[in-house]
Amino acid sequence: MIALGIATVGLSYAAVPLYRIFCQAYSYGGTTGQAEPAETVSNMKAVRERPIKVRFNADVASSMQWNFKPQQSDITVLPGETALAFYTARNPTDKPVVGISTYNVIPFEAGQYFNKIQCFCFEEQMLNPHEQVDMPVFFYIDPEFTEDPKMEYVEEIVLSYTFFEAKEGVKLPIPTFVK
Repeated sequence: MIALGIATVGLSYAAVPLYRIFCQAYSYGGTTGQAEPAETVSNMKAVRERPIKVRFNADVASSMQWNFKPQQSDITVLPGETALAFYTARNPTDKPVVGISTYNVIPFEAGQYFNKIQCFCFEEQMLNPHEQVDMPVFFYIDPEFTEDPKMEYVEEIVLSYTFFEAKEGVKLPIPTFVK
């Protein structure tokens, strides 16, 4: 019984990182893919007849003291074409704060077609007192998006980031496809 109790506690602690790794590996739950920029992007053809509006959302955890927002509320992109967007983070406090972000895409099924070439997610960002930074997200929507019957009526995708305060000594496991 003691071993069962220890195993239950251990699995409950491991559930969140394991679920995150699973979601990122299989684009489940609105997570996006990580693209290799050189080969994939250079060979894509933009699908001009299917523009998609990408809206940007920014949140902070309740314990995070930063101001965090997208610089643009939305942009219209073509599947197969790269796009660049920026978020702004500001530390209004009098002490340095280290943050780390997670992301998701809504609708969740669109996550498998939303590919980030460069972003600030899963990287610790330290902002000194009253410092402000602009953080880029370079991405594209896979042209196969237009061939998926589940995406037929999807005209808008929401890219949402949430910043959390990074705690000393806590390391998030980073999936191999993000490295």
